[in-house]
Amino acid sequence: MTETQKIVIIGGVAAGPKICAKLLRTKDFNCKIDLYTEEDMISYSACGLPYFIEGLIEDVNRLIVRTPQQFEEKGANIHLNKRCTKILPQEHKIVIADTKTGIIQEVEYDKLAITTGARPIVPPIQNLHLQNIFTVRKIKDGIEIRNKIREENTKKAVIVGGGYIGIELLEAFYKNGLEVVLIERDEHILSIFDPEISDMIKDEIVKMSQGKVNILTSEAVIAFEGDDRVQRVITSKGNIIETDIAVIATGVTPNTEIAAAAGIELGVSNAIRVNNRMQTSIKDIYAAGDCTENYHLVSKNYCWIPLGSTANKEGRCAAINIAGQYDAFPGVLGSAVTRYDGLSISLTGLTETEARKFGFDVVSSVMTKKDKAGYMPGAENITIKLVVDKRLKKILGAQAFGNGDADKRVNTVASAIMADQTLDNFLHTDMTYAPPFSTAVDPLISAALLISNQIYK
Repeated sequence: MTETQKIVIIGGVAAGPKICAKLLRTKDFNCKIDLYTEEDMISYSACGLPYFIEGLIEDVNRLIVRTPQQFEEKGANIHLNKRCTKILPQEHKIVIADTKTGIIQEVEYDKLAITTGARPIVPPIQNLHLQNIFTVRKIKDGIEIRNKIREENTKKAVIVGGGYIGIELLEAFYKNGLEVVLIERDEHILSIFDPEISDMIKDEIVKMSQGKVNILTSEAVIAFEGDDRVQRVITSKGNIIETDIAVIATGVTPNTEIAAAAGIELGVSNAIRVNNRMQTSIKDIYAAGDCTENYHLVSKNYCWIPLGSTANKEGRCAAINIAGQYDAFPGVLGSAVTRYDGLSISLTGLTETEARKFGFDVVSSVMTKKDKAGYMPGAENITIKLVVDKRLKKILGAQAFGNGDADKRVNTVASAIMADQTLDNFLHTDMTYAPPFSTAVDPLISAALLISNQIYK
């Protein structure tokens, strides 16, 4: 019988529990697993919080993927309310502090996995101490926000930040009957899209919201005002906005301070640099999830794109390698999707802006077309932007939005990029067709034909 390996995992939510679950299922690997998290739960869907806040999900427990008891029944040791304060690589130890009692202990490991995730960025806004100002990252955040917006005297809300979380909260508040102002300091909301696509999405959201939603761009929040609770928001342009609740959704930053202090190499955005086996620069230490940087399969550069889907794939890869087997995580395309009141918003690969920055010879097309035969009930417009390298004829990325099936077109492009298809090959993709599902020439193929006509004119 092989010697028992001491596996220590720091962090819960997605990547850490994935590593734990995969190791527990691994045959012929004799290990003792200890997972430490400073939260009071281990495995939950943070991505589902906006939909719980909206009321689409009534019971918050439905967001819990696995309980500590379920892991312990399989043989893992789960330690809640425990924060790792130091990693001692030469001694193969970590230092753990109990967040309730303050008791400090040292824990030995043979293999260590860092899955400490990311935390919200909070800008230096005046009077952050006022009540009813929130961030959204943990289950308790979602519960507090949902309780507040359901109070009878909550009529108005301000969201600071126009990324994915900002848009998802906008939908949640709008559907609960609140008047909402979203404030984004950049020139465009959803700045990971190309500017013209972001602006079209913004216009569509405002039009759909029947005067209940206002979106301010190129404007920052500089102060909150109120007695003991937030009542007003002051912006950089001197606007004074009355509100009953404010949510800061200005992005996240990786939790990598203890890794850096231990001498582990960091990469872009101060995320932990790992190879394709999720190994860090220090022997026997692995990392996965939102605290790690990613390799972009199109740009061939490192990036930091924290997504729950990526965290799960990286966690699985890390577990396989920790167990002494072999798996390689190739990288990411940054594929993502969100929605606003039936409006699907999705992208994969590089935008035109990014592609030009990386030196590609870019040609692109923007196509608006029904997602199914126009005579069919429920046919809706979708807008697709396709980005291609003119010289290599390689598909670089796609963006799409609309009340129709925009995201499934983006998924098709993601598969084409992963398969290294050229535009010429892609035009012959044998996509399904029937009037309730698509047009005879799918909108995605129409967008590709526009580019082909530009190249071969």
